[in-house]
Amino acid sequence: MEKTKKLRDDCLEIIRYSLEKNLPDRSTRETLQSMDLKGPIVCLAVGKAAWTMAKAASEVLGDRISRGLIVTKYGHSGGDVAGMRIIESGHPVPDGKSLEAGKAALDLASSTTKKDRLLVLLSGGGSSLMELPLEGVSLRDMAEITDSLLSSGAPIEEINKIRKRLSQVKAGRLALAASPSPVTNLVLSDVLGNDLGSVASGPTVLDDGTAEETMEIAVKYGIRLSRAAKEALKTETPKPLEKIETIILGDVSRLCSAAAEKADQLGYETEILAEDLNCEARQAGSFLAAIARKRGRDKPRALILGGETVVHLKGEGKGGRNQELALSAAVGMDEVENAVVASVGSDGTDGPTDAAGGMVDGDSISRMRASGIDPIALLEDNDSYRALKASEDLIITGPTGTNVNDLILLLKR
Repeated sequence: MEKTKKLRDDCLEIIRYSLEKNLPDRSTRETLQSMDLKGPIVCLAVGKAAWTMAKAASEVLGDRISRGLIVTKYGHSGGDVAGMRIIESGHPVPDGKSLEAGKAALDLASSTTKKDRLLVLLSGGGSSLMELPLEGVSLRDMAEITDSLLSSGAPIEEINKIRKRLSQVKAGRLALAASPSPVTNLVLSDVLGNDLGSVASGPTVLDDGTAEETMEIAVKYGIRLSRAAKEALKTETPKPLEKIETIILGDVSRLCSAAAEKADQLGYETEILAEDLNCEARQAGSFLAAIARKRGRDKPRALILGGETVVHLKGEGKGGRNQELALSAAVGMDEVENAVVASVGSDGTDGPTDAAGGMVDGDSISRMRASGIDPIALLEDNDSYRALKASEDLIITGPTGTNVNDLILLLKR
């Protein structure tokens, strides 16, 4: 029991360290200090880390920022930032405030002149936080299509290929509205492989997809489309875009490297297994449980993975991909000694819950059953939050200020 407590404490320390090393305020500040940005600056910050990035930009650039807009998730704003309007809106499904944010962003970009520079601070979550549908496409269309895509288990790249073609602010259209002003993008990437067109659905970068590919995705996942949405999917996106500069501030690779650094310091034999994990959450959990069941080595071992798993929703429960991964691992690790598995969203939120993820050990299933619940049934009902809450295995961090995919750990003695 004492060894398991030590593993759990170490696991939380590794998570805290890796998140702190990947907070975007420092990288935003250092990057802007190294750049020679000409002209008056108009600032647009969009995403779960938007407030943190905008605050850092304001501290560096001061009154060189003539005006600005921050669009972030409900509860992710830390207070006023000089000269910038703040709008909090819906995630992962757009709402009325998302439309307000989309209009405000388009108005801001359109207001620039050739003397201005549009500084865009992008992080994950922007696809739903900032939205303005093409003419004829309703908010209800956007919400239903987004919800269907998320429930289908489609990867974020395919989800965004559809969302960006329904929008006036995605797929480079925001940059087009700012033309001929130059655009500088500072990006905190939450997309595997750093596909810039998928971070917030690429409002200021070239979209390299085609209308034909988009329709194929809709058919593949059986997405119901209104007549207006079908017509919008056939609309080609702006090509080419000029005067665009993009710098990546952080990504999942750096998240995993920081975790490995701390695990090494704590005395673990450390290995980064993957930085592009993209599979079913419960499959990943089962895989890690299988490793946990193997006989241990003389030296404590830490396995680190980064990426973004998916969940095919079949039940009516509450949870997120990290919690489902953890619950699946708990089922496979039942009564396994001296092993811990944790999975967290780096932004501090996992699905429509207040948890970042979960951390389980060989006694987690016993704790769940002692509270009167059936963990297997809850896993089948996609009700991982209830299960992990019962076993006191939820990880709750609150908004972290960053967003660079998920961190998954297996610690074993």
